[in-house]
Amino acid sequence: MPETLVYHTTPPALLPMYGRTLLPKQKQTGGDVSIPELSASLLGVSTAGKNLKRYQQVCGFAAGSHLPVTWPHVLAFPLHLKLLTEKAFPLPLLGLVHLRNTITQHRPIGTGENLDLSVRLGNTVKSDRGVEFDLITEARSAGKLAWEEASTTLFRQPDGESKSSGKKAPPELERYPNTENFKAPESIGRQYARVSGDSNPIHMHALSAKAFGFPRAIAHGMWTKAHALALLEQQEGWQSGALSVSCQFKKPLFLPGTAQLNWQTGETGWDYQVLNAKGDAPHLTGRIDWL
Repeated sequence: MPETLVYHTTPPALLPMYGRTLLPKQKQTGGDVSIPELSASLLGVSTAGKNLKRYQQVCGFAAGSHLPVTWPHVLAFPLHLKLLTEKAFPLPLLGLVHLRNTITQHRPIGTGENLDLSVRLGNTVKSDRGVEFDLITEARSAGKLAWEEASTTLFRQPDGESKSSGKKAPPELERYPNTENFKAPESIGRQYARVSGDSNPIHMHALSAKAFGFPRAIAHGMWTKAHALALLEQQEGWQSGALSVSCQFKKPLFLPGTAQLNWQTGETGWDYQVLNAKGDAPHLTGRIDWL
């Protein structure tokens, strides 16, 4: 297993890593893809600062004594990018698809609390769509695990043998009793990029998104998840302690756009989804479980 890359208080710089995304990777075919066991750590990173306030504003979180549940993902993003731009990582970064994200908050993390972050690649699976793998992130405070995340990413590599089976029909869309509309402005991709460091061109401008086959820029999935949680936190019955928040990313939310947050409450958890303006197709579906 390769040696873990270790950083202290300051993450690796993003600009050189974005430069490496333009370098060609060896073409992957068939079952040739092997995801290496790369890992990196950032020790003693502060959770506070102006960027946190800007993030709260962009995503709609209320300022408070505890962090938004999605904020450690942003703190760990430079480590994610570092692993995905390492020479040993065999896949091109541009074109990877974020499928799912699950965050477990073992306890609320205080604003200004210092964290030790660790990230590794794992759980590689070959599916009929291609190769799937997880970016696994853990956040510890005073040596104790406080927060963890698994982000599942797909490298498209269709299996020729699966074409004959045809596409499966999507499951019937379930509607929940509570709905709130929200707008995603044209600039939200750029706003989110400034506070998260994640400057994927499909989120930035219509012109750059068209280069990747999209008619317009699309909202970042992690902004959509964060904004949905920011709205749900304001609802009666929300529990701010230990929880697990999962989601599956579905159809893109084109910018500018209007969407519906649709949810149902329960004793052990809430189901939620972000639907299109008509309410007949999902951008995101997920579940919150109180722990």
